[in-house]
Amino acid sequence: MNDLKNRHSYKITVLIILLIITFISFLFSISLGAFKISVPEILKAIFIDETGVNRNIIWKVRVPRSLVAGTVGICLSLAGGILQGVMRNPLASPNTIGVSSGAGLGAVFILVVFPDYDFLVTPIAFAFALFTTMLIYILSWKNGIKPLRMILAGIAVSSFLGAWINTILIFYPDRVQNALGFMVGSLAAKTWKDFYALWPYALFGLIVAFLLSKKLNILMLGDEIATGLGLKIERVRKVFIALASLLAASSASNVGLLGFVGLIVPHITRLIIGSDYRYLFPASALLGASLMMFCDTIARIVMDPVEIPVGIVMSMLGAPFFIFLLRGGLKNRVKN
Repeated sequence: MNDLKNRHSYKITVLIILLIITFISFLFSISLGAFKISVPEILKAIFIDETGVNRNIIWKVRVPRSLVAGTVGICLSLAGGILQGVMRNPLASPNTIGVSSGAGLGAVFILVVFPDYDFLVTPIAFAFALFTTMLIYILSWKNGIKPLRMILAGIAVSSFLGAWINTILIFYPDRVQNALGFMVGSLAAKTWKDFYALWPYALFGLIVAFLLSKKLNILMLGDEIATGLGLKIERVRKVFIALASLLAASSASNVGLLGFVGLIVPHITRLIIGSDYRYLFPASALLGASLMMFCDTIARIVMDPVEIPVGIVMSMLGAPFFIFLLRGGLKNRVKN
């Protein structure tokens, strides 16, 4: 009993520490850049001086961008954690099941073929991502859904969609620049409008994931045990896959194809808080938000005054961790 209380206290402490780290990451994100602003100046600009230059820079440029970064981190981290749990595969992520490729094709189609209708990028990318998920689900269905079969179907569909993306870029070489930011993942020029479009999905996903976390814990025990405990496996799996697709699609349609976030954040979180999804989901959300804000800050200052897309920074950090996964460093983490 005492051991259970100690573990609970430890995990709550970890969540509090992650919350503090997220807040610190937010402060650094809005203070650093081409024009550096100290924390006291930030507080003054937000709460006192409503007309100064600092106020305009912070409130109109950096705060919405940082909030978008944090919200994207929440969406992708939750999506990755859900998929790794449902499929019981440490390499499952939004990229693996093809959601990102679907969003990419939709966005590139609008940005390159119909650049005058760029306001349609978000809804079209979102629709393509959800359609891709349904297609993969249909292709992988055979007397039920098997996790490995779905991942293989996702890889095949992603390759197919990637071929169409490359075809569009080849036929319109003079417009490639329009889609470059989306293809690598960028937070440049994000505004309050982008944040308002994203936060409902993040909040909805976080609430639903937390409410269903016990079911995912049961599903992790294996299909036979879960069935014996009265869990309707296929129904639960469908709900979780739909939720993960919704979160990943909303993120990809807004900031582009960001790799590794949904892959590495759930693994790092498991290392520090364990595999109980009641704690893993909120911890992944906080760590994903802080990591995205940190990477965006690095992207803005590392080559000052030139800004590089955040997707490049994320890939530079994620690739070594991915290699670590392939070497078997976290081979059994999803199952434990």
